[in-house]
Amino acid sequence: MTGGAVTGGDLARRQEELVLALVAGAATPPGFDAAAVAATQTALLRKRADDVARSWPRLAESAGPGRWPRMFSAWAAGRAPQGSLRDGWDYARANPPRDPAAARELALRDLLWAYDGTTAPRPRRGPAARLHAAELLLRWRGRALTYRLR
Repeated sequence: MTGGAVTGGDLARRQEELVLALVAGAATPPGFDAAAVAATQTALLRKRADDVARSWPRLAESAGPGRWPRMFSAWAAGRAPQGSLRDGWDYARANPPRDPAAARELALRDLLWAYDGTTAPRPRRGPAARLHAAELLLRWRGRALTYRLR
């Protein structure tokens, strides 16, 4: 950052502008090196992709070798982070998985968690059953049980 003295309120505003530029796609604030901000954005998107891959391993694998960070980053650029569980869920809903293992991962999350796309995911309560492909998915006492039907 270049320039003169910055007051407390002004500093808070500038910090907020910088954070919005780094994680939510806002313009680079005046006085900051645009190339450095862009490099930091790229690094933060890669870190975010890695975090989501830890929460959604099958979804990340379904992108193919070495493709997940680029695919997720392209989708996530300009979107504020919501946490790895929610970011992965939003990505999966925007890009429905064709890979059976990733689709199963999403189906199990839908069984165990309630997520409306707006508020934070929360654990579901009570027993439930769903069919996914040739598998019966059961939620019982907060756990997922699966039974092959063939």
